[in-house]
Amino acid sequence: MKVNTQSVNFNADQKLIDFIHKRIDKLSQFYDKIIKADIFLKVENTSDKENKLLEAKISVPGDSFVFKKHCKTFEECTDNAVNALERQLKKHKEKQRAYL
Repeated sequence: MKVNTQSVNFNADQKLIDFIHKRIDKLSQFYDKIIKADIFLKVENTSDKENKLLEAKISVPGDSFVFKKHCKTFEECTDNAVNALERQLKKHKEKQRAYL
């Protein structure tokens, strides 16, 4: 699986990028046909504490899954995204099994 990470309005350090790649790679345990993952990290100029936005798009054959979340830290957003995408991939896999 190929993981593309882009940061908007800031420069992400290598430690954050490695953390994101490590967490996203774990999704292949639940669905092994993932083609690629596009991760967009954005910092919004607001006075709100939850000004970090993570947008994840996972591409699988014939479909794609998108997740957006505002959080205090990108690590928290990544954990939430991986958990939600894990549920979506499991549901997609179950639907595929039902058709076979």
